Amino acid sequence: MPRKLFGLSLFWRTFILLGLLLIAGIAAWVQTFRALEFEPRAVQAAQQIASLVNLSRAGLRYADSINRVTLIKTLSDQEAITLKPREPSDKFEPYEVSRFTQAIGNELKSRLGPTTVVASSVNGTPGLWVGFQIEKDNYWLQADSSRIEPMTGRTWFVWVGIALIATMLGSVIIARLINQPLKELSFAASRIREGEYDSVLDESMITREIREVNQGFNRMARELAKVEEDRAVMLAGISHDLRTPLARLRLEAEMSVVDEEAKRNIASDIDQLDAIIDKFMDYARPGEVELVPVNVSSVVDKAISQFRDTKRIRIAAKLPIDTRVMADETELSRVLTNLFENARRYGRNTYTGVTNVEVSYTRSGSWVILSVRDHGPGVAPEKLPQLTTPFFRGDAARTAATGAGLGLAIVDKALTRMGGELELGNAQGGGLVAHIKLKRAP
Repeated sequence: MPRKLFGLSLFWRTFILLGLLLIAGIAAWVQTFRALEFEPRAVQAAQQIASLVNLSRAGLRYADSINRVTLIKTLSDQEAITLKPREPSDKFEPYEVSRFTQAIGNELKSRLGPTTVVASSVNGTPGLWVGFQIEKDNYWLQADSSRIEPMTGRTWFVWVGIALIATMLGSVIIARLINQPLKELSFAASRIREGEYDSVLDESMITREIREVNQGFNRMARELAKVEEDRAVMLAGISHDLRTPLARLRLEAEMSVVDEEAKRNIASDIDQLDAIIDKFMDYARPGEVELVPVNVSSVVDKAISQFRDTKRIRIAAKLPIDTRVMADETELSRVLTNLFENARRYGRNTYTGVTNVEVSYTRSGSWVILSVRDHGPGVAPEKLPQLTTPFFRGDAARTAATGAGLGLAIVDKALTRMGGELELGNAQGGGLVAHIKLKRAP
């Protein structure tokens, strides 16, 4: 039970704990009320019956025979009270069978005398029968037993039911009031995680602690937005400042270096530096994208067209032309280009030196899953979760080429921005397979 309770959301935990607390309070209240109500109710019921007996005794004592008959008839018609002589042959059952009836019987005997008899039935007729004496004559007085019955189970059920319903409604309202600010905070934090810094929480809350938390969160969001803006400006400046001397180096190499091989090596190094700068800029790209229906086959074909060197990489795609997903076309193209580039660098066949890549797809409910698989050496299983970490590279078999170590990190970040997922694994028969999961367009 504790593990299940801790696994619930904060709203349900608050609701259950409040409900249990209030139900325990109701149970304690019911027991206390019953204990406090028991003795006064027994005394009150005995007083009522004793008063009836005393009034009946006084009326019979001072009435003549004619008026006595009239009195007995009036009591029977108007007060539901029966008076009749008590015979020695009468058979009766004792009334004192429970704690409550025992208390009533004792109270009646203390008020009417020790010779008083209290019965629950006389000669087979049920009711509340009280045997008393007028001088030396014995009488039975039969009263309505509903006058002294304790509170029935139905009454208790109605009272407790109403209290439980009020308790549950109160628990829902209280739990919602407690958890609503936390729910808003959680939603705002999730938007911050996705790179959206425009979330603003209410700073005019009545509760001081929540107001202070919201104020602190808003300050944090503003600072993060400023840091993100400064980072974008800084990276743009770095990109510009680096590319200017790189362009000069390329020009100087073309004009000054005589050795053609050295010239090609310098140009290759400059291209590599330029590509690394592009990777940094891609990774630092802002997080907001607009999702629209995108034709997957068209984007895949465009990405494949950038890798025409069949001596280094060969890409085969098996996609229907009508498959569409909710994505940003530029981001999706960048995702596929990075995956193909990663395969070209690290997924070469050991014997042929050529990278063979297969692109396929499956549908799973409202999702489309693109699979990009190479036939290279694969990656150690324990290192798979780290492949999307910036600047992380796998084992030596997959690090023969140089790079920024940001390719798969860019892929993962771009898919997250588009509401998708990236899953990496080793394919059966060898090679790395990347599963791209995106929402299917309506």
